Amino acid sequence: MVKSVCCALALVVASAGAAAADAGAARGSLVIIGGGLRVNNAEVWEKVVALAGGKGARIAVLPTAAENPTKEGRLTVDALNCYGARAFVVPVAPRLAGADALKAADDPALADAVRNAGGAFFTGGDQARITGALRHLDGTNTAVLDALWALYRRGGVIAGTSAGAAIMSSTMFYDPPLDVMPVLKNGVVDGKDVAPGLGFIGTDVFVDQHLLARGRFGRMLPAMLAKGYKLGLGIDENTAAIVGPARDVTVIGYRGALVLDLAGASTDKAKPGFNLSNARISYLDSGDRFNLATRTYVPGPDKEPVDRKYVEHRAPIFYTDILGNTAVADLLEKLVDSDLQRAVGVAFEGPDSQSPERGFEFTFTRVPDSAEYVTNREDAYSVYRIRMDVRPVRVKQPFYTVE
Repeated sequence: MVKSVCCALALVVASAGAAAADAGAARGSLVIIGGGLRVNNAEVWEKVVALAGGKGARIAVLPTAAENPTKEGRLTVDALNCYGARAFVVPVAPRLAGADALKAADDPALADAVRNAGGAFFTGGDQARITGALRHLDGTNTAVLDALWALYRRGGVIAGTSAGAAIMSSTMFYDPPLDVMPVLKNGVVDGKDVAPGLGFIGTDVFVDQHLLARGRFGRMLPAMLAKGYKLGLGIDENTAAIVGPARDVTVIGYRGALVLDLAGASTDKAKPGFNLSNARISYLDSGDRFNLATRTYVPGPDKEPVDRKYVEHRAPIFYTDILGNTAVADLLEKLVDSDLQRAVGVAFEGPDSQSPERGFEFTFTRVPDSAEYVTNREDAYSVYRIRMDVRPVRVKQPFYTVE
């Protein structure tokens, strides 16, 4: 899909200022879902309904990002209603046949319906459709977006999955490459790879989704550095991060989330290629909590500190595809269940890529401020503040088969 770079750039200044002011005054909650939300994930759906007011709550469903908004809107309404809501579709979607999304977004009746609801739910799809439909070309809010902010400031819930999660931060991935490696190699371009989001979570936290399944923590790092973010929150599929008005984050659902903390990190601009030193990466398991303001972690119920006398892994830990499905979480769990201080993972593209010899080495080190917890009954880990360093590396090309 061809995106409008000019439109994205026009939104930068106006949207960032509005998001900062509105988020600071909000009394509501966010349910940020990393995509792939299944209908049988009762914990997440019930949480959305509860935060919207409980049984009978009116929830506005915005299928704005969807390729087929009619179908996606109906399925989402059915799912919410199955868990006790009285959901309704807000027909603001660029792909909705015979409709003008921007005109609909300024419809006073639709805006009133959203404003008076207990919550709103953004479906997945293409996040550029959300920002393009809810903001005018000059960056000002449409009536529906103003209504969403009014709902949120009043104490309602804003939920979103996949694309609906991406728009939660003031900067979002807009039209980046499908793979992570090109972003690591080439960085991000404003108006193309990244553009303004809606900023419900504020201006200090960068949000991304499909995190563990697609190794997207790797693309968060150059984006965060380019846009000045010190804190990143990445949520995995079929999992949600609940953000309350006191900025407490609780992870619920199937897997977990990553927190990237760059407050003490540095990069050497004199060296060629992306590099990063002294970052912190944390894995929050379902049930864990984290406060965005204080940077404090609280492990979930039944979690106990890892007893180093009973660790299992003693051989060196080396992952050949750290950007693979759940690889970084698996490595972190194996590291804390070992007698080692360090683990290493690398990332390269295939031989048909533009520069297959170029890659990156990720080093993960347990340091004094690291913390590790486990639920022995379920073998579920919480891993906080592991040091992460990234440096560019090369492999000799071509590879040869040993005869």
